[in-house]
Amino acid sequence: MGYILGISAYYHDSAACLLKDAEIIAAAQEERFSRIKNDESFPSEAIKFCLKFANISLTEVDHVVFYEKPFLKFERLLETYVHFAPRGLKSFLKSMPIWLKDKLFIKKNIAKALNGIDPKWEKSRAILFTSHHHAHAASAFYPSPFEQAVVLTVDGVGEWATTNVSIGSSAHLTLKKEINFPNSIGLLYSAFTYYLGFKVNSDEYKVMGLASYGTPVYKQLIYDHLIDVKTDGSFRLNMDYFDYCTGLKMTNKKFDKHLAIQRVRETKNCWHFIKT
Repeated sequence: MGYILGISAYYHDSAACLLKDAEIIAAAQEERFSRIKNDESFPSEAIKFCLKFANISLTEVDHVVFYEKPFLKFERLLETYVHFAPRGLKSFLKSMPIWLKDKLFIKKNIAKALNGIDPKWEKSRAILFTSHHHAHAASAFYPSPFEQAVVLTVDGVGEWATTNVSIGSSAHLTLKKEINFPNSIGLLYSAFTYYLGFKVNSDEYKVMGLASYGTPVYKQLIYDHLIDVKTDGSFRLNMDYFDYCTGLKMTNKKFDKHLAIQRVRETKNCWHFIKT
């Protein structure tokens, strides 16, 4: 099987992981080297660390795998904008130049970055792309001690999927159930993170920590207005309260009206509490 280099980049918390014959050899986040929190840049230093740890050169790597499929993600963005048009025009105009300039050409950019690490590396054909949630499931199941397992992945959104249920068996992962965007537990959590005054894709852990000091006084309100949980565990969000499909914010005025919660404006040195 040889060496496989896994890469995540260009969104948040870029990282690299090196495997040999399906065994993890080394892994690191780029922020550990750049000292930039949640660094999203190409993980050059993390890759160098992994290669040095394994005492190999980049030319000895058989395959490079990126953590999602950009064209499917672009498809989701286009279909979402078309579905909600003319709402979302501002968000569309802001995101499209980035996609048309860089994100649609990620394979080329990865090849260029890897060549910058090692000029002898010329294996652009060795760059592969896996789906976002398959990458999540694989990272949980394959290093585990289990020969068989049910694997549940829940996050914001990958290409289309926000929640997946897979069956892991030996070296195989088989998708069984899937919930797609815009219905997302992860984005619901990020919506509250945003509403409370914290940074999305960064400060969710702060909300999680603070939650342990609270009581669930808003639980029924959330079930009544924001999310419909079915008896089989699937769910749907009430998109009347959210703005992330079309806008540059996670929530909207209707969300603000129904959830009069004390919020926080976080600065570099302190928190300012805002009563609503």
